[in-house]
Order: sequence, then structure tokens, then C-alpha cells
Amino acid sequence: MWFTMRFLITGCEGQLGKAFISKLGLGINIKRLSKKEMDITDPIKIEQQIQSFQPDYVIHTAAYTAVDLSEKHPILALQVNAIGTLHLARACKKYGAKLVFFSSDYVFDGEKNTPYIESDRPNPKNNYGLSKWLAEEFILQTLPESYIIRTSWLFGDGENNFVNTIKKNAYKRKPLKVINDQIGSPTYTYDLVEACIPLLQLPFGIYHIRNDGICSWYSFAQTIYEECGTDPTLITPVTSKEYKTLAKRPSYSVLSMNKLKSSGTKLPRFWKEALCNFINKE
Repeated sequence: MWFTMRFLITGCEGQLGKAFISKLGLGINIKRLSKKEMDITDPIKIEQQIQSFQPDYVIHTAAYTAVDLSEKHPILALQVNAIGTLHLARACKKYGAKLVFFSSDYVFDGEKNTPYIESDRPNPKNNYGLSKWLAEEFILQTLPESYIIRTSWLFGDGENNFVNTIKKNAYKRKPLKVINDQIGSPTYTYDLVEACIPLLQLPFGIYHIRNDGICSWYSFAQTIYEECGTDPTLITPVTSKEYKTLAKRPSYSVLSMNKLKSSGTKLPRFWKEALCNFINKE
């Protein structure tokens, strides 16, 4: 059925946009929009693009993802992630397109010690998480016929994510200090997209998707060093108090995938297997 559908992808130059373009494959009618081609904060340009292409699905991967810089530039984060998404939702509603939006585990405060389910109340600790939560609320109020997909600790091709940063240091055999008291789940963009595509046949709503398994940033970094053939003992664990960042992050942000599992959708593989695949491919 996908060959008869039209997909508009925002943020096509980002790691998630690239994964969608690659996974959807040849023969699918896709319009790829970079930041230069469509400023997500410009409602007029958004409407022009959607009106001219008439997509069945808008895959919204464009985002301001700099978590720490969002503390310095909160208005920019809100303009791109929240207000920009509102503009897009309004245009989708006007022209009958289904919206697929990607949110974050950072909408939660990390005070739980069991995985967050879709109906848990968000309570973000930083401006980035706030901007994503507001985007979710704008979508639910404007266009309930949407898919909101929360994910976590994303890594993939062509972006300065955690894996690529740690990998560069691994090849230099550089000692690092990495936080060990924040727990979550790494997610490979290609595995996320693979789970998303069948999801589009399910009822609209909020879904959690991540790779299987959990870890700390410290153990994640150690595994990256191991996969790069570098001594993982070069990584030293530190606490969040010792390693201060501009943005506060949840200490526990594991997302439950029980909703996805109950739908019959195949769950993504274990994160270590995905990481090994990514590093060896790179």
C-alpha cells in the first residue's frame, strides 16, 4: 500500500530523516524538505509545501535537539519544537494529511523507578523536554488524528550524537568521564523507523519506541569503546552532581513498550546489537 502513498519528510538532512528516506526505499513518492527548503517556524511556507504536494503522511523529524543549548535559548527551542509543530499540525488538518511527530523521554522527570507508560503525566525538567511536551499538547488539541512517538537516546548516521562523539574519542584512546546515574535506553534510528512503518496502520495516539534493554550513559560509553576496540576502563564513572550540565536530565527515563507489544508490532532488537551494527557499518 505504501507505493500509493505520498510522504513529506521534514528535517531530511538529520539522522532520523535520513533513516526514513532510506527505509521507505525507492518507488515511494517522497518529498524531502531540508531546513533551507522549509523553515518550520514559517507557517506560510509550511502551508505552501503541504498544499502543493498534498501528502498522505507528514513525517516530522525536524527539531531543535540541543538539550543544553535549549537552556540558553529557550525561545528558539519553543519556536522550532512547539510552535513550529503547531503550524505543521494546522496545515495537516487543513489539507487532510496524517502527522507523525517524534517526541522524547525528556518529557518525564525521572522520578519513577519503573518504565514510563504513554498515559503517565509528563513533567519535564529542562527546556528541551518542555518544548517537546508542548508540541505534543498542541498536536492533541489541533489534530488528534496523529501519531506521537516518544523515543530516547537516539543515534544514527550523519549527526553529532552521543555515539559518534564517544566513538571519535575511542579511536583517539582518550580517557573520559561519563555520567553513571542516569538510566535510559539507546535507540538506533533505523530500528526506530522499522518499528514506525507498521505503526502507521494502528490507531492514532501516543506510542513509545526504543531499542530493547536499558543502561547508564557510562555503560553505554564503555560498550562503544569496546566495539571500537578500545579499552573500556578508559571511561571513568561520575555522578550528575560531579559532572554538571546546563540542562537537568531525568535520572530514569526508560519508556515502556507494552502498548506497542500488545498491538502485535515487532519490537526493536537489543540496543547492543543495534550499536554493533551501526559501528561496524560506519
